Amino acid sequence: MPLFSYKGRNARGVLVNGEIDAGTIDSVASQLFNIGITPIDITERKETSSSEISLSSYKNRKAPTLDDLVLFSRQMYTLMKSGVPMLKSISGLIQSSRNFKLIAALKEMMSYLESGRDLSSSLARHPGIFSPLYISMVKVGEETGRLEESFFRISEYLGREKETRERIKAALRYPTFVIVAIAIAIAIINIFVIPAFAALFDKFSVELPWQTRFLMATSDFFVEWWPVLLAGIIGTIIAAKTYVQTENGRYQWDHYKLKIPLVGDIIYRATLARFARSFAMGLKSGVPLIQAMTVVSRSVDNEFISDKVLEMRNGIERGESLTRTAGLTRMFTPLVIQMLAVGEETGKVDDMMEEVADYYDREVDYDIKNLSSAIEPVLIVAIGAMVLILALGVFLPMWDLAKIAG
Repeated sequence: MPLFSYKGRNARGVLVNGEIDAGTIDSVASQLFNIGITPIDITERKETSSSEISLSSYKNRKAPTLDDLVLFSRQMYTLMKSGVPMLKSISGLIQSSRNFKLIAALKEMMSYLESGRDLSSSLARHPGIFSPLYISMVKVGEETGRLEESFFRISEYLGREKETRERIKAALRYPTFVIVAIAIAIAIINIFVIPAFAALFDKFSVELPWQTRFLMATSDFFVEWWPVLLAGIIGTIIAAKTYVQTENGRYQWDHYKLKIPLVGDIIYRATLARFARSFAMGLKSGVPLIQAMTVVSRSVDNEFISDKVLEMRNGIERGESLTRTAGLTRMFTPLVIQMLAVGEETGKVDDMMEEVADYYDREVDYDIKNLSSAIEPVLIVAIGAMVLILALGVFLPMWDLAKIAG
């Protein structure tokens, strides 16, 4: 659709301007009247050439982040709680948003809402932006007349999700930096440093120790085969990414990453916390139990855990209790199983699931704080072994050369 620029005055007589995607000028005028703006001038904008697109605009074409979705949800909650009409709320968010993909989605949502469709159906047309849990929560809010409460719960959930991801990234930043630095150092030593010493040792008829022979053999391999090694690494990365994008590859990777030493257990419990919190949020909002299990299985962002959740749903459909099906999956600790049993007996499963989420969140937070201290000894041992071999391989022959010179 073409892009139109407009000038108009709002209900207070203040001059406003902006841009709207629409089919015709009449459609633009109709949209402006709907949001309380009296148009003064409407003109169609010419298409901008690609060379005129700024770098910041290009960066904003990426998919909306969790920050964008949290801000959108909080703004929708605030506007709807204040009594602002739906179309006017979305129109205001279009003007304030900085992400092009989100703006395009909101503009399309406005056109669908104007045609009489509901908000959840409009959101469902953008699965790359809004998760199944997000759409289901909005649908339940529309059906129960508590849409603003649904947006509030979504913003709280996404905010917690963002905090957990940021904590894990912060804990892994230092070890990742150290590992990358070690890899670069090893490459430089093998390609530039050791060949210089090898040329020196070749001038003398001295029997070299095994450490030196090992270093020289490794260096020769690096120098001669580094293009093949580089191509192999790039090819392996591309093949791994391609495999992970397949259904079986995604399942295998999601299962494997839960077993990575030191980090896998943290990812596992963080995923369980995400499952428990989203499940509790769905139950509190009035989503039926079976539907909540189905929706949550698609929103935990882990195919292995999703498969376990679907096993729980199938067990509940057969008439088994939630506690029994949870125990059979072996996902939860005995303490959590007891909490679920209490929730079923008292009819407060949603409250118990929130307690489960808080329990795992506390464990994840504690483990993340101690992650760096747990990884540091491993890194120190690796660096020490590398330095020891390098020192022995370089300095032992030099000591022999010094004795020969003496």
